[in-house]
Amino acid sequence: MTHVMGRLTLIVNARAGRGRARENLPPLRRALDERGLDHDVVETDGAGSAGEVARAALEAGSRYLVAVGGDGTVHEIVNGMFRRSEDEAGYQAVSDRAILGVAAMGSGCDFIRTFGLDRKPDILARHFASETIMPVDVGVVTYARPDGGPGERLFVNVGEAGYGAEVVRKAARYPRWFGRFRYLLGAYGAIRSMRRPDTTVHLAHADVERPVVALIAANAQYFGGGMKVAPRALPDDGKFNVQIFSGQRSQVFLMTQQLYRGEHLPHPQISEYQSPTVSLDPPVPLAVEADGELLGTTPATFRLLPKALRLKI
Repeated sequence: MTHVMGRLTLIVNARAGRGRARENLPPLRRALDERGLDHDVVETDGAGSAGEVARAALEAGSRYLVAVGGDGTVHEIVNGMFRRSEDEAGYQAVSDRAILGVAAMGSGCDFIRTFGLDRKPDILARHFASETIMPVDVGVVTYARPDGGPGERLFVNVGEAGYGAEVVRKAARYPRWFGRFRYLLGAYGAIRSMRRPDTTVHLAHADVERPVVALIAANAQYFGGGMKVAPRALPDDGKFNVQIFSGQRSQVFLMTQQLYRGEHLPHPQISEYQSPTVSLDPPVPLAVEADGELLGTTPATFRLLPKALRLKI
């Protein structure tokens, strides 16, 4: 049968999780078949093509997309589901009826952890067969590209400037199959190159001056292979959970285990805010990342498109 929300289009990153997404695809398809859910499969090469596949599917009339992979796959597909517009928001959905489901089968898929849906194929199939949808916010980050020009990307999970982005940069040196361990190695490497410039951070309701080691604009709760970095983030409230860490570099590394448990807050060196926008332009450029993808450097601005994405939960 065709789901009430349409035939499913599974967009599979064949390289995700060192091939784990491809290996887990057959049991997912069997589970969908057992529930009578018609579906198509499109494999991508993991080189940025998932967004193009998503856009083409929506333009061809598909409504129900499922990202099969990790956070990078989700990131690409979300960017493919929206196009630039001339209105105040700056973006509009390619299809206002589009729905995104996520099958976490990459080396890391932190976004869907917030919803408790990092589950096995048979459980995922049951969720995909239901009709429950949750409208969630989508972040927009502007930054400086490596060539010096302006860049802009959408993201659904966590955006960062400073230490966290340096962790992503360092972790990229290690194979993805290292899993959580590569983030620990990246964290250790990042403290050696970390900067702490005095910076004015602009929020929607205030400007604050801090030495910035790390700035986090969290739409959802997890990143870095399971770190519960933003336990008070709500992906549908129209606000980022903003955290500014101003301590010493040794402190931020020692907090790693607390971060995995979500026990780093409250902390005397972390200022926490709720704001729909946050921007910074430190005197020394800091690295910028979103959804685990290293993008560029500051100056950076993070803002939200409220409830712009219909997420299948």
